[in-house]
Amino acid sequence: MAAVRISGVLLPANKKISYALPYLYGIGLTLSRKILEATKIDGEKRTKELTESEANKLREYIEKQYRVEGDLRRDVYANIKHHKEMGTYRGMRHSRRLPARGQRTKTNSRTVRGNVRKTMMSGKRALTKT
Repeated sequence: MAAVRISGVLLPANKKISYALPYLYGIGLTLSRKILEATKIDGEKRTKELTESEANKLREYIEKQYRVEGDLRRDVYANIKHHKEMGTYRGMRHSRRLPARGQRTKTNSRTVRGNVRKTMMSGKRALTKT
């Protein structure tokens, strides 16, 4: 079989299936290995080496057991929107585009705050020569 499509995502053909499944939003490496164990598919197989029946078994199991891709993205966005509407602390942090999980902001989170420094000294005031 050439390519496997699950939930609208084309999995890479030359990767081992245990490393190809995390290309789906909502599936990480640990969950990928649990899925392969439950469906009794060898994780060392390449994606292109899967038979049609194995690919269908994998597709059906994932779509029946887990929320992935569009459904999960929609749920996450709805949860964030709900926090913003309620006016919770997390919602306010999301709306201000700041870290929402207690990370420090004095030194880290430059990209979130919009203070990106490409080189070490850029963004700081220029020194005057005397």
